[in-house]
Amino acid sequence: MSRRCELTAKGAQVGHSVSHSNIKTKRRFLPNLVNVTFISDALGRSVRLRVSANALKSVDHRGGLDGFLLKAKDAELSPKAIEIKRQIEKKKLTSEMAAQA
Repeated sequence: MSRRCELTAKGAQVGHSVSHSNIKTKRRFLPNLVNVTFISDALGRSVRLRVSANALKSVDHRGGLDGFLLKAKDAELSPKAIEIKRQIEKKKLTSEMAAQA
């Protein structure tokens, strides 16, 4: 399981630990990842994703999982998130077609 957020593509960064005597040793800065269950309004079901704490704030700001995924670029989403996005777009399209008829 990679250390990468499924919604924002945040990953590990590399830097130095610097001692008091200014000796630098390599270290990794890992993202704050949590397993979260989101509820999709369009799909009517829950979706479990591994996201960063920063992404949680972004999802709330954009109005839930559906709003976040519809505005997100496919390049930064995981394959699982892209599939959920396609399902949401398909569901929205069918509901709009039914509303026009």
